[in-house]
Amino acid sequence: MTHEMRLNTQPFKKIKEGEKTIELRLYDEKRRGISAGDIIVFICRESGEKLQKRVKALHVFADFKQLYASLDLRKCGYAADELARARAEDMEQYYPAREQARCGVVGIELENL
Repeated sequence: MTHEMRLNTQPFKKIKEGEKTIELRLYDEKRRGISAGDIIVFICRESGEKLQKRVKALHVFADFKQLYASLDLRKCGYAADELARARAEDMEQYYPAREQARCGVVGIELENL
């Protein structure tokens, strides 16, 4: 199955360059339809450029606090010099805590086709 996800320029570039291999999302109804082996077409919001990746694995957690404690944040797009400042609360600008509690969260591990 194929899915589409829109990304801002920086995370799109990091996935394209292989610096980010785990995309973080709310585990809502749309993401619950994703399975290992599926294809995700990432679309850059600013340029419209498209990029395809295969889903290697799904890492499901109750909230980003648990996810940040469990996954390698470098694979989630943080640079080595940003790790000391990385906080699960960073994700609340995209997904409020109440939405995390309602749906859970997912780290979608990606690989090349």
